Order: sequence, then structure tokens, then C-alpha cells
Amino acid sequence: MVIAFRHAITGELHMLKKWIVASLAVALMIASITAQADTASPADPQAAQPAPAAPSTPAACSSTQEFFATDCPLTWHGITLYGAYDVGFGWVSHGMPTNGHNYEGESLVNRNGNRSRYLIEPNNLQQTGVGIRAKEKIVEGWTVVFNASTGFNPQSFEMANLAATNTVNNGRARQNYSFAGDGARAGQAFNDEIYGGISSTDFGTLTFGRQRALGTDVMLQYDPAGGAYAFSFIGYNGLMAGGGDTQDTRWDNAVKYRLTYGPFHVGAMYKFTDGQGGCYSASSTWTAATCTQEGTHNQAYGLDVGGTYNKFSADFVYQHVDQAISVVNPLLGPESLTQPYQSTLNSINTNPITGANVISPANTEYGIVTNNSAIMGTAKYTWDAFKFFVGYEHIRQMNPNNPLGVGATAQGGYRLSGVEDNNLDSPKIVQVWWTGVKYALGSKTDITVSYYHELQNDFRIPTTCSVAAGFRSSCGGTLNEVSLYVDHHFTKRFDAYAGVAYSDVSGGLAIAIPHGPGVPYYHDNNLAPTIGARFIF
Repeated sequence: MVIAFRHAITGELHMLKKWIVASLAVALMIASITAQADTASPADPQAAQPAPAAPSTPAACSSTQEFFATDCPLTWHGITLYGAYDVGFGWVSHGMPTNGHNYEGESLVNRNGNRSRYLIEPNNLQQTGVGIRAKEKIVEGWTVVFNASTGFNPQSFEMANLAATNTVNNGRARQNYSFAGDGARAGQAFNDEIYGGISSTDFGTLTFGRQRALGTDVMLQYDPAGGAYAFSFIGYNGLMAGGGDTQDTRWDNAVKYRLTYGPFHVGAMYKFTDGQGGCYSASSTWTAATCTQEGTHNQAYGLDVGGTYNKFSADFVYQHVDQAISVVNPLLGPESLTQPYQSTLNSINTNPITGANVISPANTEYGIVTNNSAIMGTAKYTWDAFKFFVGYEHIRQMNPNNPLGVGATAQGGYRLSGVEDNNLDSPKIVQVWWTGVKYALGSKTDITVSYYHELQNDFRIPTTCSVAAGFRSSCGGTLNEVSLYVDHHFTKRFDAYAGVAYSDVSGGLAIAIPHGPGVPYYHDNNLAPTIGARFIF
């Protein structure tokens, strides 16, 4: 943590200290207010009576008063409506203008963040969205299950769409970007999940459709911050949950199987190929007429094995994705023809197309394609009011065996007018560690402290990486994030929170553009205090 903070300027450290003290003061104040309400007197006869056993299926809300006073589900004829609204206000030391398509806020250090800003911050603890789920019995022990959910920006009410944050910036000069990022939510009608299947009390659950990857499921369980965009690197970035690329945190056309047997559980998942592979020519001066169609080979598969013993639980996940796509920056255009960043070379081997474009570059992205394999181990332990979390993931990325070409499709059906399939000089190894603790201060308040560390190897050939030689994105590097936040539940559905996150990057991870001599981040750190509120139904 000392290393993580050494680059912060004096003013940022002063701001961080003020937010930490303020957050702890709020926590202690809330504790004093709620302590009497949370602790029953020994003389109270109700305190000595055991609580009634909880029903296996929560009863549906029977009145508006019950809806606001409890966490009863909104269920009608076996169909349940659910969702959340989460919005806040914050300050970032190095950010960009807001973008209505963005659903993650700007808490993490960003390659293009250029100055301090006050921002309306979306989805700090949870993605704002709505969904429906159903579970209908067909015969004894067997049910049909269904789930459909989507997310949106709580300020603009636009569908969550990180792909559009890139396309709306296409052609702009770097210093004029609004927020731009990459993610699996790309404007789809159901950008979270939509699947159906069958479930058995003895044989497990089998579902098919668009579903969260196994890594995403486990991340949400074993991240001390629960995937909170404002306070969690692994929730915000998606690298770990997607097994190497954030676009793979959700898989389309995927079958998922889960089975629980006593204290043990297993999960398996497979994604079928879909979309378009685009076209490619090996010629150094190729045209649209000489472009050969490529096939899609973007299948993916994963396995999860875990268990629970007393107050300890652990999971191990393996995931493999072919033709994984990562979008780095918006495309060049009229404002940026001479800017030393993001190439738009339209080929697998970075040779330029001559003559007419294969596809129009309008509303398209630039993608780096790899084959990814990842293995992750996680654990958590509950001790009195404390919950301890720890996790590690090892990711290996290689150039794809089956390349994609110009016109290939990414998440949300967006097409690539620029593709790189040979971006890696040698295998790229990314390792991610995280740990943290959540403390329950009474029954209504949680205090969470988290630390995340990403380490990238030097996969550059020749291996010339130093300050004097100049870093590139293929050089080794690190990213650190530390966060602290307090979350107080006024009711089962409504809570408010306050906290702060600090992150920094170094080496190859501090290079903003992966082409030619390294173009660094505008700033290699970011301080982001945030306050906000959430309503869940």
C-alpha cells in the first residue's frame, strides 16, 4: 500500500485522509444511533424467544407498506420483478467529461483522464437495472426457470453501453474525449442476462442463453466490495471475471450447468460460436477485392469447483476463450489525424488497406484479438462480525490460432473496422491478487476495506523496457487499487454509502496506446471519493 500511494501528490493525500476520517466518523455515529435498536434488553420477553424458521420461498408483498418496510419479492403468478437504482456524487483527481452510455463511473485510473472533476457517478455499489425471473413447477422435483435482466445509466436512462462510449468519440482528438471504456454491456436489450432452462432438486440446473461467465459469478461472491464499480478494481475492470478480457464477463449462446451436493458444488459452461469473422488478406497492399472471409471460432468453456465448510468457503475456476476481443481506444478521424496514438490499420498484420474500405468505419471499433486461458482460486471466512476475502487469478493470453478480420463482430453486434491478431510478441501473463475485510457494525452498517494488485509480465521482443529506452504496452507493469467505504442500510431496500478509492499504474500498464513508441497515460494515478444511495426491489 505504501508503494501504491507514493505517486500521489500532497493535495490528494490530504483529501484521502479527510475522506477516510469522515467515513469512519459516519460509521461510528451510525453505530451509536443504531446500537440500542439492534440490541434487545435481557428483560424483553421477545428477545428470549427463538426466531421462527424462514420459509423456503419468501412470501410475495401483500401491500405497499410491506414492500417498503421489508424485502418481500414483487411476485405475481410465479413471475418476480426485481431491480436496483444506484447513483451518487464524487470527485476524481484525473477524469474525463461524463458520457451518457457509461455505467461504471470513473473511479479507476484511466489512460485518458486529464484533470480533476466533480461528477455524477452511476452504479457505485450495484448496476442500476431491472429484470424478471420465473420458476414454475412442472412435476414433483422439477421446475422450469427463466431470467432476463438489463442495466442502464441512472442519470441518462440510456442502456448500459460501453461500446458506444468509444464510437461517440471516434475521430476526436485524445484531449477532447469524453469517458471511453470497454465491457460486455454494449446496448443489448438484455445486456446482463437472458436465459431459460430446467432445474431439478436432485440433478441440478441446466440453462441456455446469454449468461454471466463462471468467473463473473465467483467474483461477485468473493470480492470484498461485491463488484462495486466505485470501490473494486475487479468489478470495474472485468479483466478477472472475463478470464482476460472484460467483453467475456457474459457469454452469448451459452449453456450452463450447476449442481450442489451436500457442502460441494460444481459448475460447467460452454459457449457456441456466433457472429461474423470478417475478412483478411496476407498481402501488404491489399484491397477490399482481395479480402478473404474469416470464420468465427469464438467458442469458450469453463469449470467451477467449490465447497463450504462451517464458516469457510472456496471456489476454483478455469476459463478458456478463443478469439477474445479487447477494445483499447476510439478510432482516428478528422480531429486526430496527426495524433501519436491508436492506429486504425485495417488488417491482421497491421498492413494498411489501399483503396475503398472493406466496411465503413462509422460506428465501429478497433479490436485486439487473443486466445485466453485463466485459472482462479478464491476463499472467504466469517469470524464474528468480520468477513475475510482473498483471491488470485493467473491469465495467459496468446495470439489467436484462428484470426479475425475486418468486419468481425464484437459484443452487442458492433463491428471491427480495425483488427490486430498478432499484438503479442510472446505469451502475455497477467496475475491478479486481491484481499479485503468486511466488518458488520451492528445489523445495519458495513465497513469494507479492499486491496487489488495486477501484475503484467514483459512480453516484448526485444526485451528493452526502461525509463531510458522507453516503455511500451508490452513491457511489464503493475496496477494497484485500495478502497474504503461505509454502507448503512436504513431499511431492507434503501441504503447510503460513502467511501474513497485510490489507484495507480506503472511500467507497461501505464502506456495508453499499444502502437509504436509508448504514449503514456496523462496521469498514472487517480483519487476518487464518492457518496451515494441505492434502492433495491
